[in-house]
Amino acid sequence: MTLLKDARLLAVAYLSCSAYVLGQSQPPPKPPSSFPHVYPGQPSGDFSPDWQNYFRVKDPLPNITFPVEQSFAGNIPVQRAGHPNNTLFFVGFEKSNGSLTAPSSDNNTDPWGIWLNGGPGSSSLYGLFFENGPIHIDEVNYSASPNNRSWSQLVDYFWIDQPVGVGFSTADSDGYVHDEDQMGADFMGFLGNLVKVFPSLRTRPLYITGESYAGMYIPYIMKAYFNMENPPVKVGKFVIGDGSVASAQVFELLPALTILETYPQIIGYDQEVYKYFKAQSELCHYDVNLTYPQSGILPSIPLIEPTQRDLPFMATQLKHQNFMTELYRRAAEKESQFDKRDLVRRNASEFLDGRSFDQIDPWYGCILLWMYIDYAVNYTFPWSLNNNSDSNSLGFNVYDIPSPSVMGDASVFLNDPQTRKALNAPTSKDWEMQFPFVFGDPNAIDPSPEPMTFLTDLATNATKQNISAVFYSGNNDALIAHRGTEVTIQNTTFGGIQGFTRKPSTPWNDDSGNFAGIVHQERNWTYVLFNNVGHVVPEGAPSAAFTFFREFVVGHNQTGLVLTTPNGSTVVGGENATLAADVMPGRDEVIYGSGTVVSTFVFPQATRDAWQQFIRTETATPTGVAGRANTASAGAVVLGGRGALSWIVGVIGLVSTCVYVL
Repeated sequence: MTLLKDARLLAVAYLSCSAYVLGQSQPPPKPPSSFPHVYPGQPSGDFSPDWQNYFRVKDPLPNITFPVEQSFAGNIPVQRAGHPNNTLFFVGFEKSNGSLTAPSSDNNTDPWGIWLNGGPGSSSLYGLFFENGPIHIDEVNYSASPNNRSWSQLVDYFWIDQPVGVGFSTADSDGYVHDEDQMGADFMGFLGNLVKVFPSLRTRPLYITGESYAGMYIPYIMKAYFNMENPPVKVGKFVIGDGSVASAQVFELLPALTILETYPQIIGYDQEVYKYFKAQSELCHYDVNLTYPQSGILPSIPLIEPTQRDLPFMATQLKHQNFMTELYRRAAEKESQFDKRDLVRRNASEFLDGRSFDQIDPWYGCILLWMYIDYAVNYTFPWSLNNNSDSNSLGFNVYDIPSPSVMGDASVFLNDPQTRKALNAPTSKDWEMQFPFVFGDPNAIDPSPEPMTFLTDLATNATKQNISAVFYSGNNDALIAHRGTEVTIQNTTFGGIQGFTRKPSTPWNDDSGNFAGIVHQERNWTYVLFNNVGHVVPEGAPSAAFTFFREFVVGHNQTGLVLTTPNGSTVVGGENATLAADVMPGRDEVIYGSGTVVSTFVFPQATRDAWQQFIRTETATPTGVAGRANTASAGAVVLGGRGALSWIVGVIGLVSTCVYVL
């Protein structure tokens, strides 16, 4: 999730922070050097339980007038040779008094958890204060209140800023990570020191959890874990939400048609426009056929780039800013020509004019995400409202399609000297939500292959050690959509079988009895699709997220579990034929506006009814090309490799230098 309020601001910020790539003379800024602050009472010598009192949060935090459980915070080195200032910053909350500081015991099997935000470069303290921590900061007025659905109510829980240099973590100017393997090694080094301070954590099962770009981090952390003869902790489960595990083609571009079927409001329920996107999806080989069980390794998907560009669209980071500039220029032109509410119908034919259903669009290539964003902001109300002086629209929100983007900011709170002192935070740097120097050079991209390239090997090791995996997605997320996660699961072998053998279709409810989504469990792997929430699930649906964490992560709720019986297999909680479709329909309402001034727009009932009749017929026969499912050699790593995906830096800033995902 970006912290920028809309796509226009996103483009402006990207232009300003990456200006040097436009050919200006100034060199990229030098990576900063930072180091922990030594507060009074720091013990000498190696880490041990003697450090618990030093890390204990003893002073009151500003504006926190409600009780919270005992917490600990500070910087711990990653044990990288030659870089003593390379540390990770943590904040840990006890589940109950003394639960974290208890002495080590083989009889203590209580799990503990770690939360990681993504980016790369996003501070995990966003998760602490806006998602699943015990202190919640309001996104609008920044007031603090208790979060009664904090995940720390269920387990001892840590929020960790990483890689080195991110948030309140520190790094020598030449000590930043150069790839994800280095990140994993650093993380293991940090954990080695953390368990010296809290010895009970060494043998208690660790649940590593995170979202978004943590879909890169967590698999590489697990890779480092499996490569160690004596790892410092005992991992019991890893949990990835809306994660960038596969290639960008798979998690961002392939799901385009699914997104439009979930929220046809994006194209104004226009049936001809949908047919055009469907044709483009098939031409781009995004019509992957998922079967349960999966019939063979899914083939690699080539990236087909646009041809109508002055520069190769996917060759440099300029592609992102050029696209956004052109997109909003065109949107502004149209705004002066038509009444905003007329844009839906009057311009759909204009969009299709001159476009062929039989060839790939030369302006967009197979970047279908950008195509439907462009369509929405040019032709569809309310996204066609631009963020200008006489409009309160927040534009198209790829992180939560039917809702405006809201920026959460904890910088004033965290950079308050009282907060720094209480949290034993460094004074050599200010806390920032986004850190551009993750790989040293702010213009550098992550060189590591996406985890899909080794996910089956990872799953094999996890199966041997009885480590569970949980993947979850928000149905409103267009950036890292659930369809990509489902493709990833079906292309991975775990428990000796490729993918799930039954299609996820079991409903589950939150504690209030409200429908929360779909859950499916097989062979120590769990998949959860959340209803009516976007990219940042614990923030957007805190009640459902808390129930999910309690029941399907910490607990042993068997809803959705496939059981083998003498007569075949059955699923706990049953299977719902409606939910077995590839698409779980989104809500009718689209919310737009800013702050407390928001409006709701719903298309006419007749329009929605006509769409329902149309889409039932249009999707009655699967459009996937089943024959393509067996064209790759057995055991091949497919669905996009790093060579085909070097363009990832520019697609909505997934790993770009200045725009991030949480």
